[in-house]
Amino acid sequence: MDRLRALEVFVEVVKRDGFARAAEALDTSPANVTRYISDLEAHLQTRLLNRSSRKMSLTSSGEALYERAKSILADVAEAEAIVSTATLQPHGLLRINAPLSFGVLHLAPLWAKFMRLYPEVQLDVSLIDRVVDIVEEGYDMAVRISRAGSAANVARKLATSRNVLCASPDYIQQHGMPLTPADLLQHACIGYSYAATADEWQMLDASGQPHAVKVNYTMRTNNGDTAVAAALGGLGVIWQPTFLVGADLRAGRLQRVLPDYHMPDMDVLAVYPSRRHLSAKVRVMIDFLVQELAGTPWDDAP
Repeated sequence: MDRLRALEVFVEVVKRDGFARAAEALDTSPANVTRYISDLEAHLQTRLLNRSSRKMSLTSSGEALYERAKSILADVAEAEAIVSTATLQPHGLLRINAPLSFGVLHLAPLWAKFMRLYPEVQLDVSLIDRVVDIVEEGYDMAVRISRAGSAANVARKLATSRNVLCASPDYIQQHGMPLTPADLLQHACIGYSYAATADEWQMLDASGQPHAVKVNYTMRTNNGDTAVAAALGGLGVIWQPTFLVGADLRAGRLQRVLPDYHMPDMDVLAVYPSRRHLSAKVRVMIDFLVQELAGTPWDDAP
């Protein structure tokens, strides 16, 4: 008896609630299905199914085996997928979602290199700052920047992004430099609409003590580039990631505010629906991004 095949037949019978429907799903005959179940019960020396002409139900032994068999079959499928995707040439359409600013600044320059490495893959890149439902909206994977990870999907870390407070030298010259988090209450602040903490800015001092300040927004935007442009124009203080403001800090166009305090770091993540049956095109893209984003230059910011 092929025990793995017998487990597959058994699981299908339970899922389909019948021998005939299981036979149809497995593209075999009801007689073969019956034989597999009988052989499995004989091998285990226990009845797995209570069956009559009108009704079928699991015995207690059948219930225990059903849950374990589903897990075993899933593990086998995952092992087969790992081997097959390692040998298959990546190909086909790869739909990726990423945040707008990060996608323009740090992902767009990488696509040509990726496509030279994998010419059989066609990219469809969508840049949207809101968090999308990968499965519902038809994406193969997404790049996200988050402290919370992803509860609904599998996530692999690509890089770390520091967050900093900064303002233009002109703004600081006119309004003074805040010396403590509480001083921010006296300053114009520019908010990011998708920030998880809304108008409460959270930071840690050198000893790790947390500080939280509810700032007053003179402007709010759902786009990081817009917030940076407003800060460069002298409109106020921003809290933005170094991947967005690093170049301006190095060039002196922006200046760190409260440099003795630091904001919580964010993870740059590759997010995808499941480890099981991960396609070759998604696997090579994630490996490529891990390599390309290692030692990222945005953290050279002062």
